[in-house]
Amino acid sequence: MTSKAPSPSAPPPGVPSSGGAKYVVVALLLLVGIGGAVFWKMSQKPARPDVIYIDASAPPPPSGRNPDDDVPPPPPVEEPKDAGKIVAVQQGMANQCDAKKCGGTVGDDLNRALAFRGQQARRCYNTALAQDATLKGKVTIAVRVGSNGQVCSSSIATNELNAAVGACAANAFRGANLPAPKGGCTDVNVPLSFVPGQ
Repeated sequence: MTSKAPSPSAPPPGVPSSGGAKYVVVALLLLVGIGGAVFWKMSQKPARPDVIYIDASAPPPPSGRNPDDDVPPPPPVEEPKDAGKIVAVQQGMANQCDAKKCGGTVGDDLNRALAFRGQQARRCYNTALAQDATLKGKVTIAVRVGSNGQVCSSSIATNELNAAVGACAANAFRGANLPAPKGGCTDVNVPLSFVPGQ
């Protein structure tokens, strides 16, 4: 048995005999396509990233505005009205602001309202503190509250700080409508202590 040897010009088994020209053409087309995509990508301008500018300068000075200013004062507490009881009111002395001496007492609701006004007076101190960082001391405000809760007067009783802070603190109480004191008008001394960072 003799076997016939393949001719040297014949393609190996499994390879078509028609030649490899079509494979070369396909390979060239793929190379041209990949090269074109790379060229296109490289010719694109890079996308500009979003730029965020940060102001590294010093923060603005405090405005002297206290966030507690936005908190409304507590609502006045209304006393229950007794049905059938007749209450006599004198004309001209309804709130007893002109009384020589007041004998009313401070209830919890009035005490809270006065403390709230004292917190509002802190903005006066914060404004002065921006000019003098070592400023500290106490101010006592004398407040007369009428029998209807209207602040009749407010003045400086004692002041360890400058006059501007004391006057501003006294002003924080003027014209306020507070819960009515028990038993008529009352005179109250409201102590305020101001220390930096508190």
